[in-house]
Amino acid sequence: MASSPSSPYRSSDSEEGTPKPHRRPRHDVFFSTISDTELKSIKIGESTPITSTKEGLEEVQKESPKEIKEVLVAKEVEDIEAQPSTLQDWNQQNRLLIADGTIVNHDIMFDGDVYIEDGIVKEVGTDLSVPEGTRTINAKGKLVIPGGIDTQTNLEMNFMGARSMDDFYSGTKAALAGGTTMIMDFVMESSSSLLQSYEIRRAVADKKVCCDYALHIVLPEWTEKTEEEMEVLVKEKGINSFKAFMTYKDQYMLRDGELLQMLHACKNLGAVAMVHAENGDIIAENEKRMLNMGVTGPEGHIYSRPEEVEAEATFRASVLANQVNCPLFIQHVMSRSAAKVIAKRRGEGCLLYADTVAAALGTDGSHHLNACWRHAAGHVTVPPLCTDPSTPVGLMNLLGSGDLQVTASNHCTFSANQKALGQNDFTMIPHGVNGIEERMSVVWEKGVVMGILDPCRFVAVTSTNAAKIFNIYPRKGRIQVGSDADIVVWNPEQTRTISVKTHHSQADFNIFEGMECHGVADIVIAGGRVVVDQGQLQVTKGEGRFIDTPPFCPYIFSCVRAKDKACQPFKVEREPYESVAVEGDLEGETVDEAVEVTEIISQSSEFYSRPPTRSGGRNLQDSTFSLSGAQIDDDKDIRLSGKRIQNPPGGKSAGLW
Repeated sequence: MASSPSSPYRSSDSEEGTPKPHRRPRHDVFFSTISDTELKSIKIGESTPITSTKEGLEEVQKESPKEIKEVLVAKEVEDIEAQPSTLQDWNQQNRLLIADGTIVNHDIMFDGDVYIEDGIVKEVGTDLSVPEGTRTINAKGKLVIPGGIDTQTNLEMNFMGARSMDDFYSGTKAALAGGTTMIMDFVMESSSSLLQSYEIRRAVADKKVCCDYALHIVLPEWTEKTEEEMEVLVKEKGINSFKAFMTYKDQYMLRDGELLQMLHACKNLGAVAMVHAENGDIIAENEKRMLNMGVTGPEGHIYSRPEEVEAEATFRASVLANQVNCPLFIQHVMSRSAAKVIAKRRGEGCLLYADTVAAALGTDGSHHLNACWRHAAGHVTVPPLCTDPSTPVGLMNLLGSGDLQVTASNHCTFSANQKALGQNDFTMIPHGVNGIEERMSVVWEKGVVMGILDPCRFVAVTSTNAAKIFNIYPRKGRIQVGSDADIVVWNPEQTRTISVKTHHSQADFNIFEGMECHGVADIVIAGGRVVVDQGQLQVTKGEGRFIDTPPFCPYIFSCVRAKDKACQPFKVEREPYESVAVEGDLEGETVDEAVEVTEIISQSSEFYSRPPTRSGGRNLQDSTFSLSGAQIDDDKDIRLSGKRIQNPPGGKSAGLW
């Protein structure tokens, strides 16, 4: 195939012998930018050219969906995925060859090609033979990596009296722009039924997502029907993870007894138990104290949530999980103190897994002390960013060593007006920052560029480990035959400067403002569709899929079964114990022993007030004093009056004189 020097990809010009597509395209995708008038004029077997002039675009936009208009107006480029006009265009969207790149999985790097068809990786190797009409993407000098998996997003979330700025469309669009091809969001609706909340969340997300997604279920309380609903969600709804809060007292916080019930249920169902680890009781007291002292600004947020509050809850959660032998995933580890607890407990054999977030790796809590209220409030999240400037490097080192396994974004953005709900009371500032688009670049810049992570480890902490823990590996998180075609062509040398002016989120503030990052997603392929091409987004609302997360992930539950078997308590077999216990002060003594003791006490009650020791000796705690002048040993050997000196305690000497 000939390659154009000015193009990053190559395409065959011949259509002869092109096999028919294996599946029929969805009509709403195939004709998404063709007006009703044009649609009526199309004849079977003929192609209708679509004009790419500005006038032609304006005509198409009049009858195009709103989301398609956005792409056409903003970029003035053709949405290749949405409007193939010929069979060759269709083939190029369903058949892709990524050529001459360095393929990076979590355990291996090698030069090769990847052939994609119908959204699945069909071949991986070199000098692959592919059908004519296949679009070829030239990845020479670049890395070909699995698409990122963000284990923690909060899109379209009602929280603390506000609704997060990014919905499932703008949020997933921003994720794709940064190289993330799958997100994991939360069911946290106010409905009293977990099942009802799940259905509501699915209905909202399914029609908007641009990339694949999965869901975690938040348990705001523990009731009689909670475990029953958890079982239905696991067995019928594709859910394998449940989250509990150890903070937000009197709102979402579960007590230790309830956490134990949750852990038992998760273990029995094969689900991943997750916690937000902070001590809610301490935080509630600290918040009151800060407000009474007149500290009402964003700085009160970090004063009321010191590192040890997160570390204590992390340790306590690990103890509870270890007693049940249930795997535990600790979300958004923000401090070195909490991370060290995890590292120590893992070293002691606890089944702990944890993620940290882009914000903790790319910035710190000193911004809470900024004189600008808006700037300080824009950094308020939970657990809070640490003021210790060494925290980002410390957390990255733990990602490199494997004590932390996953990076997430905890993306939950609120506008300046929404943050202003707490302008006179820091406890009312909605918690959340951005990161869904920036995560991959921040981890590359702070990890790989700084020499802490290698490219394989980068793939592990941004994609593969998440896929393993939540049991979707190797469908996700790996480039191999049979895996989903969620792939990023990563340019390690290109740089970009993060800014609120250029990001794709709806947020009006970016905590990474001005940060220059190496590492850019040149090409992003989601489900076999090219959705980012040299910085141009080509997305369609509702094109993403809900991904079931099966229970009993072998990567973690095989350890559970083995540990249960190895640490099984056993009963000690003994001969029946036939003695009779005596009530009262002599409880536990046999009848014979009690009689003997009574006799001894009665014989020498003048000196004894306590029974003898078990060996029959005198209890040395008793006094030998008597009012009669008698001595305790008067009935023993009588000393002769003529013998004035007795042998010393060591015996008599040999006698040298």
